[in-house]
Amino acid sequence: MKSKVITLIIPILMITSYMVNAKEEKHPPEPTTIETYQEDVTGDGHKEELMLKGTLFSSDSEYYRDLQLIITTHKNKSWEINYNGGYKPKLKFMDLNHDSVNEILFQSATGGNGGVHHYNLHTLIQYKLLEIPLPKQEYVSGEFKEDFQVEIKFSPVSDPTLVNVEKNASHYAKRGIYNREGQLLKKTSVIVDPIAYFEPFYISESKGYGLKSFQQISGTDHSDQLGTIESLWYYERDKWIIVQSEWIPSEENN
Repeated sequence: MKSKVITLIIPILMITSYMVNAKEEKHPPEPTTIETYQEDVTGDGHKEELMLKGTLFSSDSEYYRDLQLIITTHKNKSWEINYNGGYKPKLKFMDLNHDSVNEILFQSATGGNGGVHHYNLHTLIQYKLLEIPLPKQEYVSGEFKEDFQVEIKFSPVSDPTLVNVEKNASHYAKRGIYNREGQLLKKTSVIVDPIAYFEPFYISESKGYGLKSFQQISGTDHSDQLGTIESLWYYERDKWIIVQSEWIPSEENN
């Protein structure tokens, strides 16, 4: 008798589980309001309502597959901005193009290697919605050199930075880059990631805000972190200018 009861219970549990899953698929997560902000982003002296909305990938996920920003003025004029999906989306407001009106900086984490984030920067001054391209580091390159040295170049005209990687000599020897004495066996480039993170940076009362970027450089893979390039950018005459760049070695190479 017991064996018959067990035989019956298992199919019932399977049917119940199927019904629950089918119900979830039939009613996927709906858009929800993540956060509502009150900021003057048009320069008219009135605060606009900025509603950040998103749709979760699933009921047990923290990833938003669709993200939207709905901006509404005190006169009910509205705009909508669509963003890439991501984790922990949020907005920041500051005057980055120095027109005396705050811009809208969107940020969300991709969840991938290197702490990479999505970013978008928009201006809505005088009710004209425009996207401002964010800075890109065009010239960074790096390669392994003789005697366990890695040469990092920030630009074609600047002097390269040399990074000693002798601490990981056995690691590179196993991969055929060096022999035990530090002789370079094959020409190998390092991994240059795109800019992973932007941080608003207050420069001075006269200059206002700029952006600080963080860009990771790795050796043979992302677990082999060599360091980070921290660059300070300033928006002037409709383009981003690098004010300074600094090499920050990883703890392993410090």
